[in-house]
Amino acid sequence: MAPSLAVHARRAAAALATAAVLGTAGAPAAFADGSPSPAAPAAPGLFGTGDPKFDGVFRQSLALLAQKAAGVSPAAQSVDWLAGQQCADGGFAAFRAETGKACDEKAGEFTDATAAAVQALAAVGGRADAVKKGLGWLTSHQNEDGGWGMNPGSPSDANSTSTAIGALAAAGQDPAEATAKSGKNPYDSLLSFQAGCDKKEDERGGFAPNDLASAAAALGTLGKGYLVAPAGKGKDKPVKPLECADDESAKPKDAPAAAEAVAAQLSKKIEANGGFLKSSMTPAQGPDTGTTADAALALAAGGHTEAADKAMRWLQGDRNGTAEWAKGNPGRLAKIVLTVHAAGGDPRSFAGTDFVKALNETGPKPEAAASPEKKDEDEKKKDGGDGFGVWWFVGVFFVASVGVGFLLSNRKKNQL
Repeated sequence: MAPSLAVHARRAAAALATAAVLGTAGAPAAFADGSPSPAAPAAPGLFGTGDPKFDGVFRQSLALLAQKAAGVSPAAQSVDWLAGQQCADGGFAAFRAETGKACDEKAGEFTDATAAAVQALAAVGGRADAVKKGLGWLTSHQNEDGGWGMNPGSPSDANSTSTAIGALAAAGQDPAEATAKSGKNPYDSLLSFQAGCDKKEDERGGFAPNDLASAAAALGTLGKGYLVAPAGKGKDKPVKPLECADDESAKPKDAPAAAEAVAAQLSKKIEANGGFLKSSMTPAQGPDTGTTADAALALAAGGHTEAADKAMRWLQGDRNGTAEWAKGNPGRLAKIVLTVHAAGGDPRSFAGTDFVKALNETGPKPEAAASPEKKDEDEKKKDGGDGFGVWWFVGVFFVASVGVGFLLSNRKKNQL
């Protein structure tokens, strides 16, 4: 049954209210775009000083994923903070100021927060129980159409379903096998939001309701989460637009075809705008840095390196203010780190900024990496200790072998 207008109105009002507070292009998928608020003290272990009411768990999850992508070992305190936000039933709220207080199972827990936290905890390792509980929460709140809504009981949407797909994939599970009682899986739900050949040409392949959903679904249809392997150098998979011919009822038949179609649609929009996607929330519809970064990450994840590069060049442009947009905001900084990493670039030197350093400075100090001297010392110990490497043992063994040889030779002579 289609959701009522009242349900749509409530969801739209909630999304707009969240977006207004966070200064984002949309919600809940963009929780990590919260504006910094220096007046609000950071909770111990939490990234950022902004009010975590709406985005605490999400921005923490993206920060940990970005550190993982950059080869940084997150502070134990920051991982503990995220794990400590988990509710007893495995779900996550946007933020829990009092973790000793029970969560509101009906309204206080969110799909996006839970799925992002699962991705992060799976990436950092050592939190298998928390990951398992998080996945259990997701599967127990899966809708009959195979997808997920913003919170339990709400209609499925492309953003939340895509984030949940990423969580399943990050935990080593095949999203296609996560079926609801109806037998439908997450891709069945996700593809229902994709525009087919009955729409305008520039809309075909996109996902309702906007570019934010299309960027999320471009990653979801690939069966991937926010942390993806860097794009291969010199390799490019050209985008392939949805073929309609004279069939207005034509739509992508499966997830791989859907991924191709949405990649082509996003690429075409980015090119038409001069390298960016426009904001769907502001009257002037100016550039939307966050959604542009999301699209670039998804395009790179799909192997469409040339299409991703168009957005990356815009993000890196001096006049476009990416560094200023992300300054002091752990969610935004993490988003850029993950995007540049996926595109095969260096997030430590992008748009004139070391985004990894800037991200690290918003949270607990990362675990110390081994210095070159320490690594040399460890190697010496592996080889047998200070000043005595493996060759010392080889020499001793050789001398001993020669001695045994002489001994055996003399014994044989005495026997003759």
